[in-house]
Amino acid sequence: MPRSGGGPRPHSSRGPRQGGPRERGRGRPDGPAPRPRGIRSGLDDELRALDGGQYGRYKGLVGTWRLPGAESTGATLELVRGQSDPYAPPARLAVHVPGDVAGFPRDLWNTRVRRRALASHLARRAVAAARGERALQIDGGGQEVLDRSSCRVDAEDGSVTLRFGAALPGQGRRIDGRAAHRLLCRLVPDVAERALLHSSLDPEAVRRFVDTVEDSDALRAALPERGLIAFVADGAVLPRRSGVDDRPATGSGVVPFSSPEELRVTIELPHAGPVSGMGLAEGVSLIVGGGFHGKSTLLRALETGIWDHVPGDGRELVVSRPDTVKLRAEDGRTVERVDVHAFVDHLPTGADTTDFSTDNASGSTSQAASLCEAVESGARVLLIDEDTAATNLMIRDARMQALVAKDREPLTPLVDSVRSLHRDHGVSTVLVMGGSGDYLEVADKVLMLDAYRPSDATERAREVAAVPTGRRAEAEAFPAVVHRRPDPASLDSGVRGRSKIRARGEDVLSFGEHDVDLRSVEQIADARQVSGIGLALELMVRRGFLDGERTLAEALDLLDAALAADGADPLLAVRDEDFAVPRRFETAAALNRVRGLRVRRNGAS
Repeated sequence: MPRSGGGPRPHSSRGPRQGGPRERGRGRPDGPAPRPRGIRSGLDDELRALDGGQYGRYKGLVGTWRLPGAESTGATLELVRGQSDPYAPPARLAVHVPGDVAGFPRDLWNTRVRRRALASHLARRAVAAARGERALQIDGGGQEVLDRSSCRVDAEDGSVTLRFGAALPGQGRRIDGRAAHRLLCRLVPDVAERALLHSSLDPEAVRRFVDTVEDSDALRAALPERGLIAFVADGAVLPRRSGVDDRPATGSGVVPFSSPEELRVTIELPHAGPVSGMGLAEGVSLIVGGGFHGKSTLLRALETGIWDHVPGDGRELVVSRPDTVKLRAEDGRTVERVDVHAFVDHLPTGADTTDFSTDNASGSTSQAASLCEAVESGARVLLIDEDTAATNLMIRDARMQALVAKDREPLTPLVDSVRSLHRDHGVSTVLVMGGSGDYLEVADKVLMLDAYRPSDATERAREVAAVPTGRRAEAEAFPAVVHRRPDPASLDSGVRGRSKIRARGEDVLSFGEHDVDLRSVEQIADARQVSGIGLALELMVRRGFLDGERTLAEALDLLDAALAADGADPLLAVRDEDFAVPRRFETAAALNRVRGLRVRRNGAS
């Protein structure tokens, strides 16, 4: 940060604390003092005085301090939440830099999309500026540009706030004041100066990052008016380095995407200008081809096309509609009062599949429930890969129909209702299919992948489908959606009177007494989004969005409105921690997987 003028540092402006003056010095056992009001000065002196004191005295620092070394600029350091002992969760801190000090041109933050992009870039620069300091925990994100709590740019004046965790230094259970001084009075101000000031950054890199995200957002917004559900730009790099490294693959074997001429469209973007690529139209689309030729790689790119990506990712101009949901089979999941009779009927147990519940769903019933739940939550594009789908829910061919009579088979395959999903409900479907030719009869478009090179195989597919197989359709239409009304009392996040919301990686959300299994919710971008999902569920209960009367879709609409108006602020009000704002679909998926969830049904609509 810009340094203040010469002369000695100002002394602390604090007066005596309630209860008499506090003793200072190594080993003094006094506890935390009440939190002072206003902005305080002299953090460096305070930390020196705390050296050797009991660790709990760090809590006395809770409040807002003038950022050491930058007192004249108005930049501040806030200790939001203290740390009770060296083994407790890290303290939460926030650096706030006024807009005139941060100095970012207004056109870098004059829209919500550009503020999100700028904040993402600054958080990444803060991670780099911290130079691997393990005591600081800054969420810079991955390949996706998400709305994160770690960095915010104010819409009014362009001020910047960086939030992060800090493991406050200690020796045993005593305060290490010297190390704390180095951390909070030297390293943190240095990170702020290197990462949060326009003058310290490469202005071309900042603008390129923000413009790239705005182009991606504009491209996604242009899809509906063209009747498209997705767009893949020519030259896009879809393969990733590995299953645990989401950066773009490199090397001579990587084949950049090139659209078939029949599907190529050109869209004008604010910064990149005219961009050409494959436009995937509404309806039923198949992605076919031999094994290992890129079918699932393309679907994965469409799956992540709901998010913007950083420059250099290779998928910056690969986008899908925001209401796109990936589905898969999920043995063992819980299902609560979902109407799955479109796919499952006359069970041998006699269970009512128009009002179906189970604590241990099979692959087919889990996929059926997930599809119905997604449509209930507002999904308008479904993505399905046969590799992770329940085969018996996808297809029943002519030979199996001849062997097992329909009145003995409870399952009705998706192939017979997928066209009705689009025709009657406006829900498009993209399927990766390499083993069942029966889907050729219902597809509007067939895309062939050969060594990662796509071609339009629709006409050839229709010629193949014209040869009858003797298979009979087992359904005529997909039924109306049945909406459910969750009971908020069944979503209690408290354990012994304390709220418990914690992400365990990308796979599990601990919510109260429940561990919610999210392994099959494949569009979660990272673990910070799992935290955001937990906070969103808590927010929906606290604000009464879920009140036992509203349908789940209505409650999700209210959540969307709150987050659209105030960004991450409503979730920060639940708890100040690192999170990424989730979509309604992943939030609904988590809610539907809470064991013990209770719902009432609202009838079809």
